[in-house]
Amino acid sequence: MSDTAQSDTAEQIKRRRERRITANRTAERALARMGFLNPLRERLALLADAHEVYDLDETADVYGNGIVEALEDKVAGLLGKEAAAFFPTGTMAQQVALRSWAGRTGNPTVALHALAHPEMYERHAFSQVSGLRPVRVTSEPRLPGADEVRDFEEPFGALMLELPLREAGFVLPTWEELTAVVDAAHERDAVVHFDGARLWETTVHFGRPLAEIADLADSVYVSFYKSFDAFGGAALAGPKTLIEEAKAWRHRYGGAVFQQFPTVLSALAGLERDLPRLPEYVTHARVVADALREGFAAAGVPWARIHPEVPHTFDFQVWLPYGVDDLAEAAIRQAEETGISLFGNHWDERGPGLAMTEVYVRADALEWTAADVKAAVAEFVSRLTEVTGGSGAAGADGAGAAGAVST
Repeated sequence: MSDTAQSDTAEQIKRRRERRITANRTAERALARMGFLNPLRERLALLADAHEVYDLDETADVYGNGIVEALEDKVAGLLGKEAAAFFPTGTMAQQVALRSWAGRTGNPTVALHALAHPEMYERHAFSQVSGLRPVRVTSEPRLPGADEVRDFEEPFGALMLELPLREAGFVLPTWEELTAVVDAAHERDAVVHFDGARLWETTVHFGRPLAEIADLADSVYVSFYKSFDAFGGAALAGPKTLIEEAKAWRHRYGGAVFQQFPTVLSALAGLERDLPRLPEYVTHARVVADALREGFAAAGVPWARIHPEVPHTFDFQVWLPYGVDDLAEAAIRQAEETGISLFGNHWDERGPGLAMTEVYVRADALEWTAADVKAAVAEFVSRLTEVTGGSGAAGADGAGAAGAVST
């Protein structure tokens, strides 16, 4: 492709992204609102009730004290760990956790999944920045199994498990599978670290309280913006001695930010507002998934896949046999013309004539009944037929394959 053609394609993608965001934001009804894309005024409104979660007459934080320590204590309590440290990003938190463990185990090798976040989105930071050596236990679209961990051909100091595994469809193992994998790693004298960016969302699937899930791991990272719409931020939780060292490395990595109270307040507000509702979101995601499946079948779409068939969290994938451009245009037109936004996220090419989008079921989606979802699917397929000229499934040209939002 020529430089001019690449430039034109990039400009087309940019314009479509702007249309998609505007259409989703201004739609009368949306299955999911992308809160992090809202105007600054609306983002700041998240702090309107901040006085209910923290005493705003307290002195602001300076280099990690005050309100930052309050959030750290809260997270440690929620996860049942001795201590926690706040980090500006999950990328930093996990590098610090795993290099700290490497110093204890004497082995810088980290066993992980080929689809894990550090392998997909962090520009080889483990090896390039932190002196770690990632090795891939499996590339299958599921979490590693106990036998794969037990029989892995070389020693490793830490096993990192992403729960849920986003790129595979926000999938989780069963509780029995998870405990077996953890035992297999411990049998090899390796520590277990959970990449738990979305661990908050796993309690329904596992049928266990959050602290019991976290107790399986030697350390856990959690995110505040993925499940709670906070401005950013992450936390690392584990033994007190590990967290003390992590705070020293946080400083060395440039994570000792002068003041962080806006982000921390948004995290505290999100925990207060959304944490009790997460099980409801997961339960309703299963209603939405069933309705989408039934809606596409009723609309005569030749093939559609909801993955996982029963969502493990409140996020899941929708796969359709059409090109990215056609699906994106149909979704945008539906929102612009009807005021109903069914698919507000981007579509990724996953093969010739095949594309996937992620569906997020949170507070906005609770207002949608199964009948609402099916009706919206019918409208979407109608727009898709218009876009494709009634020719059915079309070939994907890949022009709209945008990158996923990462930590």
